[in-house]
Amino acid sequence: MYRDELDRAWFVFLSTLNRIEPLSVSKRMITGIPFVFIEKHHTKLQKTELDDYVKKAAAKAMKGKRLTLSMSFVRENETFIIYRVRFLVPQRKMFCCGNLCVDCIRFQP
Repeated sequence: MYRDELDRAWFVFLSTLNRIEPLSVSKRMITGIPFVFIEKHHTKLQKTELDDYVKKAAAKAMKGKRLTLSMSFVRENETFIIYRVRFLVPQRKMFCCGNLCVDCIRFQP
């Protein structure tokens, strides 16, 4: 069902946000960058409360994975609140730097 852990993280993130009653959340890719559109139906939620909900949903999605969150508020109008949300995957080291790192390429199978 999921291609990789990143797809699974997005699924958990979006489904967690969609469980919040007055919200409808969708992900749209625009020029290769993921944006989260939160549609405000009849909600009295403030932007700071939504920021908290988005951060908590992202923390739940990233739990047990080596992902980091990059999130920024884009804009708000009468219908939508838009965030740019990215789950960043750590890059693998390609060479040994000689500093005896715990994730050294020499220790990989």
